[in-house]
Amino acid sequence: MDFHSFLQSPAPASAWRIVPLSGTFEVVYEDARGAWTTRTLDARELKLGPGRTLLGGTDRAHGLYRGLRADRIRRLTDMRSGQRIEAGILDWLLARADAQRRASHPRGTRRAA
Repeated sequence: MDFHSFLQSPAPASAWRIVPLSGTFEVVYEDARGAWTTRTLDARELKLGPGRTLLGGTDRAHGLYRGLRADRIRRLTDMRSGQRIEAGILDWLLARADAQRRASHPRGTRRAA
């Protein structure tokens, strides 16, 4: 395969995977310049991509969709339960998304084919 045939090959399918997630979180976030901000986010999803995971949702202060890099979240507080996470934030978010998925699709329920 030469360089030109590589350029003409079809683009690969998106490497991003969307995982639904709901909840309202207070997030202490470090932006690209190193400034720390506190935001309240109504979460909708986790976007899992190559080398990066984003927590996506609506920023209550601005009413806009935000995608916050999980590796820049310094502290996350679940506003409903008050649980505060300062380490293993991505693992906690993934476990919560999985628990929500399992709760919405119980094993005993069958879908028609």
